[in-house]
This record gives sequence, structure tokens and C-alpha cells, in this order.
Amino acid sequence: MRKVGLFIIGVIAAITILCSLGAMAGLAISAAILYAGIHFYLKSDSTFAKIIWALVAIAGLLTAISNVPSFIGLIAIVGLWYIVRKWDGNDTTTTIITAKSDDPFTNFENQWTELSK
Repeated sequence: MRKVGLFIIGVIAAITILCSLGAMAGLAISAAILYAGIHFYLKSDSTFAKIIWALVAIAGLLTAISNVPSFIGLIAIVGLWYIVRKWDGNDTTTTIITAKSDDPFTNFENQWTELSK
């Protein structure tokens, strides 16, 4: 039953992502304009150039903020990523691999941990 729910939510998230691809492309272009405006603003020396690049950065920021459907698409991407990770039901945990040493106490601790499981 859990996998059916995850599947339904995953299909809804995938449809949402596909519907907001255009808005996400617009967000990427807006972010590039914003980045270019900030980058060239910091590199410019004259006041006129700083004003122009600040206006370009503000325009990029305003268009990025106005792309609400793209933010919904980004949330759907995160949700789909979460669903894919939870599909098998086991969380990915990191295992610590200890190197074998000649110390008898270290080997005893390792063997005791294996026996205690």
C-alpha cells in the first residue's frame, strides 16, 4: 500500500515537473541575467556602468521572483527525489570500515561487535 501511495505522488510530481519546464527555463535565464548583472557590477569602475549593471541585476531578480510556477516545479523535483530515495524503504546509511590491525584489543572489539548483532 505504501508503494502505491508513493507511485501516485511520484506521478503527480512528474506531471508537475513536465508542466513547469518552460517556467524553469525562464528561471534559469533570469538567474543567468541576475548573475551577469552582479558580476559586471562588481567589475565595473565607472558610476554609469554600475548603474546600468545594477538595473540589469534588478531586472533579473524581478523576473526570477515572478516565476512562481518554476518554484513549484523545483519543489516537485525535490519531492520526486525524496520519493525515489524512499522507494525501497531502507535509508542509505554510511558504513564505517575499520582496517585490521595487529592489536588484539581492537580485534576483540570488532569481533564482540559482530557477535552482539
